Order: sequence, then structure tokens, then C-alpha cells
Amino acid sequence: MHLAHARGAGSLRLPQPPFEHLLRLSDGTGLFEHASSAGPLRNYGYCTDDVARGLVVVVREPSPPPELRRLESLYFSFLVHAQLPDGRFHNRLSAAPECRWLDEVGSDDAIGRALWALGAAAAGGRSPGLRHRALARFELGTDFCSPSPRANAAAVLGAVQVLASRRDHRPARALLEKAAARLGTVSADPTWPWPEARLAYDNARLAEGRIAAGVALGDQRLLNEGLRLLDWLVATETCGDHLSFTPHRGWTLGEPRPGFDQQPIEAGAMADACARAFDTTGEARWANACLRAAEWFLGTNDAGLPLLDAATGGCSDGLGPDGRNRNEGAESTLALISALQQARSIQAAARRAASTSAAATVAAPTWRSDAP
Repeated sequence: MHLAHARGAGSLRLPQPPFEHLLRLSDGTGLFEHASSAGPLRNYGYCTDDVARGLVVVVREPSPPPELRRLESLYFSFLVHAQLPDGRFHNRLSAAPECRWLDEVGSDDAIGRALWALGAAAAGGRSPGLRHRALARFELGTDFCSPSPRANAAAVLGAVQVLASRRDHRPARALLEKAAARLGTVSADPTWPWPEARLAYDNARLAEGRIAAGVALGDQRLLNEGLRLLDWLVATETCGDHLSFTPHRGWTLGEPRPGFDQQPIEAGAMADACARAFDTTGEARWANACLRAAEWFLGTNDAGLPLLDAATGGCSDGLGPDGRNRNEGAESTLALISALQQARSIQAAARRAASTSAAATVAAPTWRSDAP
């Protein structure tokens, strides 16, 4: 299908990614994790998990205004402060006046996300100095080794970012190979190919990690596995004309759908994964799925309720069967921003496609999907 005809991709009205609530949740130290309605809950402090997500979306933003460039420096400085001499990271920092770390070392997932953020900054930071410092910090963490598939998927994304700008970077290549081998085992069973007994959280990241690693390593098997997993996940989480995401307690075959509460992190991860699948294959169905993930935040979901708070720029923390969580925390708001960033890129590609009669210029596929 021609991209310009995919779900009216070029004309669908989506808002620009809103950053005002992210700015509200950020102070001179970092990014507050929790909020009560739109107000930051300062007593809960900060976490590396969310600061890393914040750095990824800020670096991704084209032509950012000065206030977002300030966040880039702020979030990077937080990760520098969080990193241990062995390359791992603390995760939880208490708020002022103590500002002390509450753990000896963070979870593997937090460490993987920090490496992803450092890789993104090393490749796309706004200044040569920041890119250089981010690369040094990334290199310090490349001995990372984890049994967690999600932690490894995040580390893959960081390594791929570094290799995109430095093709011969050996530590990034070594981390990529090691992490890609620990993404879990895909089953040959078409009814449940997922590498876990249950869908859990941030699910699409496991497919995206395979797709990214497959392209970077020239590994067609890994790429096809990623596309097949993503195809299955999109089908499993589609209900009619909208996405119906795995609830926060997880899901497996035989359990009822839809399930609640649904979390914005699922929609953000789905938008990222489908955008990467589209960039890789040029197939319009991935653009469609990316747009559906963004539309989920706007009310095209099981409850018919928007999670985007147009007044604040924040995102509700969860979707229930007949309501939404009134709180607007960092993770949810960052998932919203990420999904709208990806949808904006898809729409820009659609507009370019519509302006030319040469179908080959839509998005020259790097690979062609073997998924149905």
C-alpha cells in the first residue's frame, strides 16, 4: 500500500508533542517521577528510569527551543551523577534538601534505559562536547550484562544509536551482540510466539530491540523474528479500529480482553516499535499501527477517553474501563510525547510521498518483511 493512502496519514490531525508538563515536572536536579494531578509530588524524588526516557525524547526533538536544550543538559548531568564507577547506575534519588541515592545500584531495566539515553545523546546531542561526554559515559557502561530481556532491548537501542554515527565503535558492537543474544527465545508456536509466558509491560520494546539489532548486525533471522513478534503483538492488541493494550497485571491466552488498567508506556513502546518497523521495511501497515498508538492517547481506545490533558500537556497515568487516572506522572507524559513524535515523523513521510509521483521515494526499504 502506498504510504500516502495509509489511514489518511498525511491529513489526520494530531497535536504536536507537548513539553509544557515535562518542563513543569523538571527542576534544577532532574525529573520528578510522580504527580498529583498536574502538580509534581516532590517527596517521591527522581529516578534514572524516567530521566533516561526524558533524555531520549528531548534529543529526538528537531530544532528544540532553549528550554528543551536546557533539559538535555539537565538530564544528561543527572545520568552522570547517577553512574557508578563500574558503569552501572543508581536509580532513585531523594528530593532536596537531602538529594541522596536511595539504592546501592538500580535495576537492570533502569541501567539498560540509561545506556539507551547515553547512546542517543552520543549520536544526537546538540553540541560536540555533550556528544563526546555522552559517548565516554556510554563506554563506561558497555560491560553491562543482564538476564532481563527488556534491559537488553534498551541496551540494544543505545548501542545501535552509537553505531549509527560511529560504525566501527567496538565497545558498542560488543554490547549490541551480547544484548541481542539475551532478548529471549521466540517460540515456533504461532498462537504464542512471545518469549515470555505472559505479556508484561513495555512489551513492544522486545520486538523493537530485535528489529534494531537485526538491521545493525545484518542478521535477517533476528530481524524477521522482531517483525513477526510485532505483527503478532499488534494483532493481539487490536480491537476493531483501535489498540487495546495489555493491562498492568499482564495477560496471557485465555484471560479476558479488554483488560484494565492500561498503561501509556504500552502505547509509547508500540509507537516506537512500529515506527522502526516502517523505517526498516517501508510497509504502510506499520505506519498505520504507529498512528493508532498515538490515537490511543487521544481517545481512540477501549474507554473512548483521551489521556492527553490539553490544558496541561500531561498524560493520565492509566486508562480504566470507565475512567482515567487523574495523575500525570513522568513515565506517562514521556510515553505520550514519544508516540506523538513518531506519529509526526510518519505524517511528514506521508506528505513527502504525496508530493511526488515516484513511489520509490516514499521510503526506500532496507529490508522486506517476511511477516504476514
